[in-house]
Amino acid sequence: MKLRNILLLLVVTASSVVMAQQPITRTTTAQGEIEGLIENDLGTFKGVPFAQPPVGDLRWKAPKEPLPYNGVYQAKKVTARAIQRISGGISTGSAAEPISEDCLYLNILTPATRKDAKLPVMVWIHGGGFQDGKSYDQWGDNLARQGLVFVSITYRMNAMGYLALPELTAESEKETGHATSGNYGMLDQIQAIKWVKENIANFGGDPEKITIQGESAGGISVSILCASPLTKGLFRAAICESGGSFSPVGEKAIVGLGCTSLKNAEQQGKDFLKKLGLDKKKLKDLRKIPAEKFLEEGAGNCWPNADGYVITGDQYLLYEQGLYNDVNLLIGTNSREGDMFSRPGTLAEYEQEMNARFGEWAPKFKAMYPAKTDEDVLDARSNIFRESAFAWPSYAWVNLQQKTGKGNIWMYYLDQPQKNTIRPNAVSKGTNHACDMAFIFGHPFSFMPFTEQDWGISKMMTTYFANFVKTGNPNDNGEKVDDNPAHGAALPYWPIYSRDEETVMRFHNGAILISQPNRAEVDLWEEYYKDMRAKLYK
Repeated sequence: MKLRNILLLLVVTASSVVMAQQPITRTTTAQGEIEGLIENDLGTFKGVPFAQPPVGDLRWKAPKEPLPYNGVYQAKKVTARAIQRISGGISTGSAAEPISEDCLYLNILTPATRKDAKLPVMVWIHGGGFQDGKSYDQWGDNLARQGLVFVSITYRMNAMGYLALPELTAESEKETGHATSGNYGMLDQIQAIKWVKENIANFGGDPEKITIQGESAGGISVSILCASPLTKGLFRAAICESGGSFSPVGEKAIVGLGCTSLKNAEQQGKDFLKKLGLDKKKLKDLRKIPAEKFLEEGAGNCWPNADGYVITGDQYLLYEQGLYNDVNLLIGTNSREGDMFSRPGTLAEYEQEMNARFGEWAPKFKAMYPAKTDEDVLDARSNIFRESAFAWPSYAWVNLQQKTGKGNIWMYYLDQPQKNTIRPNAVSKGTNHACDMAFIFGHPFSFMPFTEQDWGISKMMTTYFANFVKTGNPNDNGEKVDDNPAHGAALPYWPIYSRDEETVMRFHNGAILISQPNRAEVDLWEEYYKDMRAKLYK
């Protein structure tokens, strides 16, 4: 064979090897053929429909199966995020970040070079108080590169995702047999996970190794999904960052803390339409009104409700009875969660709000969260929000599951000092709400560039989280040298959570095990909610 032909053969062979090693960019789903692209060395599929557009007659209805593709579906650009208010106003978005009622799409990042790779799968659920947010806030490329398929999903929010009305409940019962309304965003999430379960094998993922993960409202969603009978068998593990839905289900819910009853959600929906001047219109007419109209009042009361179908009741009581999906958990909170939601005030204002909120419990809460001067009020308010919205539901969750379940649990506490987003000229005492995403995904926010110590924390957390998705254990990447996960580990060993031992991993310029942080405060909230339940359910 001539030298020229030999060289040509080598070039062709080498090119074939390179092509064979490229991540998947063309595959099939139940809807047909789909084509993505390579970005950051990963097979990337953007804007993949997991349900039909929830518009027109499908507004305020459970998501419907997506329609077959017309030809090869081009999944090469991010589609619209759910319609929402932005920076206090209503916006239709921009060409770069469109916003639309037609929003039920997901994004997939895969390192797999073949369909039978059977890689573990992470499904990311974004936060935003069930009012705003987007699925591509944090691309999971750094996680995907560790050998997993990363999926981010979009779901309906605000009034478009959580408006409940008696008429909608009656319609649902007639059409589906389920007397429910207002949990459309939760049903979207469930439909997205079902789609992933059915189709992810064609992207190199293993449908039996799905982990759901969410932050803030996404974390609350994860807790709801873990307790919903509709998700049985859909995932094998769960990660919750700063979330949980374990507050009592009363006729008045505190937005941001827990669910209300379906009856009360329906009344809130009626009151909301009255504010908009739409209370006399029929459902068929409400479905013709531009979605932006339903954002004029902010839709702040639109939140998941205990409808007896998606959310079957008070989750605290459900967990006491063992009525939940018993899976391995990785859960944590940040040290300065409440700063984002709290503002300075006077001592007189603080005294008044504490008395109004806690009534006979006010003396105990004021003693636990003291404020002697106006300067103390911000910290007191911040710490109250940290415990009530994030720390207490997280520890209520894990302590209940340890009593009635078998799944293993790991707890973290992120306490890495960051720029203070409330008082820009002050040094933060710890990590603000949502900043955990920057560390876990390895993508610093523009307002908090990473230091060398920050990058060290980020690399540890990314690896721990990726390991958990791979094996259900943050210590184990699936490549142990023997049966002891502590052997050969490149990270400090992270023990299973135990309430009375130093098993919480604190990230603070390194990683060290501590006992439960702020336990006295969390225990006070436990007593308070126990008393509230006794009065609500007597």
